[in-house]
Amino acid sequence: MKNSKVQHLVIGAMIAALYIVINYAQEMIFPASTTMAIQFRLAEALCVFACITPSAIWGLTLGTFVANFVSMGTLPLDWALGSLATLIAAVCMYQLKNLKLFTLPLLSALMPALVNGVIIGLEIEIFYVEGGFHFGSFLINAGCVALGELAVLMVLGMPLYKLIERIPIFHYAKQ
Repeated sequence: MKNSKVQHLVIGAMIAALYIVINYAQEMIFPASTTMAIQFRLAEALCVFACITPSAIWGLTLGTFVANFVSMGTLPLDWALGSLATLIAAVCMYQLKNLKLFTLPLLSALMPALVNGVIIGLEIEIFYVEGGFHFGSFLINAGCVALGELAVLMVLGMPLYKLIERIPIFHYAKQ
C-alpha cells in the first residue's frame, strides 16, 4: 500500500471489526462473560496492537464502543466510560511500547488493567452498588475488573504480541 493514511485507516478498521466479532462470539457462547465485574473479555487481547501501531488506538476505542453498544448487559454509561477507558489505556500503551521486559511490553500490558480497573471499578461502585460510595467496595470492584484484564493480556495478549512481531505485514504499521 502506498498511502499511509489508507493503511492506518484499514488497520484500525480491521482491529475494530475483529474486536467486535470476538466479543460478540464470546457473548453468544458464554453470555454476560464480557460485561460482569470479573470479565474475561477475550477481545481485550487485541490491545497489544496498541504496542505496534497508533491505528490501534482508534480501532480499539471504536471496537469497544460498538461491542458495548450491542451487548445486552451494558447501558449508555458503559458505552461512554468503557470507550474512554480503552482510549486512555491504548494511548498509554502506545506511549510505553518501547519499554520492554524479556522482549515483551509488560508495562504497556498493565495499562488496560489499571485504567479499566479504576474507571470501570468506579462506575460499578457509584452507579450499580446501592448504599453510596465505599472505598473498600471500590477496591474490590476495581481489583476484579483489573484481574480479568490482566489475565487476558498476559495469557492471550503476550503470545499474540510475539506472533504479531513475526508477521511481516505489521512491520510497516509501526510508525
